[in-house]
Amino acid sequence: MDCLFCKIAKKEIPAEIIYEDDNTVAFLDIQPIAPGHAMVIPKDHAENVLDLPDEKVGPVFLTIKTITAILNTALRPSGFTVGINHGKAAGQAIDHLHVHVIPRFAGDGGKSMHSIVKNPPQESIKEIANKLKKINENRG
Repeated sequence: MDCLFCKIAKKEIPAEIIYEDDNTVAFLDIQPIAPGHAMVIPKDHAENVLDLPDEKVGPVFLTIKTITAILNTALRPSGFTVGINHGKAAGQAIDHLHVHVIPRFAGDGGKSMHSIVKNPPQESIKEIANKLKKINENRG
């Protein structure tokens, strides 16, 4: 496989790895948008969160928590933005699940998640909720 993040996880190419355990690796983004901008990836290749086996989801989020705590202690930001670009339409550039942990500082010019997309639904929230609940009921 010719996946950049798999190569980082296997230490085949260099990265500023700041944390590693049996399931995950965290490293600094090479194009940071803030000091300490980190990426958390599963060591196992999964293109997105839907492809990640259920038993691997928890360890990724525990590492996100660990990295957030490390960044908080080291850099003392005012807050964090944590996010996943899932799919090309969402801006995913590397086809390996990666979670951005971005320290936020007062006056940094960044905005909230609500600033990412301007595409309000045409249906009511109730109609959308009913569709989603129906799918969830049929999953069991």
